[in-house]
Amino acid sequence: MIKQFFWNPRLKSVKNKHVVITGGSSGIGKCVAIIAARHGANVTIIARDVQRLETVKNEILHACENKDVQRVEYLSLDIGANYENVEKALADLEKTMGPIYMLVNCAGVAICGKIEDTTVDSLDKMIHINLLGTYYCIKAVVQRMKASREGAIVVTSSQAAFLDTPGFAVEELSKPLETRLISQTSTLVRPEVVADKLFKDALAGKFFSSVGLEGFILTTLCSGMSPFKSISELFLQASLMGLLRIVSAFYLISFEKIILNCMRTRDKNKKSE
Repeated sequence: MIKQFFWNPRLKSVKNKHVVITGGSSGIGKCVAIIAARHGANVTIIARDVQRLETVKNEILHACENKDVQRVEYLSLDIGANYENVEKALADLEKTMGPIYMLVNCAGVAICGKIEDTTVDSLDKMIHINLLGTYYCIKAVVQRMKASREGAIVVTSSQAAFLDTPGFAVEELSKPLETRLISQTSTLVRPEVVADKLFKDALAGKFFSSVGLEGFILTTLCSGMSPFKSISELFLQASLMGLLRIVSAFYLISFEKIILNCMRTRDKNKKSE
């Protein structure tokens, strides 16, 4: 009985199955695609830049476990523009590449700034790519996954904002000083590491996937009514939740100090002008 309570499930196999990754031409998405190919999956990457997609497709082909059997394709698609286009594109893709077994949503963009400094257009862009793009892709595949009674859907969350990826570099260009300083308090993690953890956790059926201490703290504090895979995981979360709430308070205090220091610096600069 104890063995059953603390048993960790085996990773499901993706060999000869179809894995689709949005945002697959760079960063974490690209790394997930390469890892899936190494595990014997047929892989499709989705992004908008055709030239970059072609380059990454060749990299994925080289990573395939069995180059004579596995297939790798790419799809140039704006996933946040129109649901009908996404639905048709993924349906057509399944006709040639087979049913989608795993959908990994990595496409996303962050346009940072204070509310008063941002534009409605920038917000609209983020909503279409990050929210609607993820929703459209999931909606397009989830019914077929349910009908086949198998499949996995992965959604990358805001923790990715702390990672050392091309998206992070773009984000840094518009990020307010306070946000940049707060982000620097977190350890940078290579996208290959994140992708490997994400992929294995998805195949193990875990609800959360995170890396590093900050990720562990966040997922534990946010576990609440989320599913759990073992009794040991449940007891660990329950026993640490109160303590980690206090730990998180120290993080919040340090973040507040950063914000106040930036405010004081700005006030001094204004007075000196």
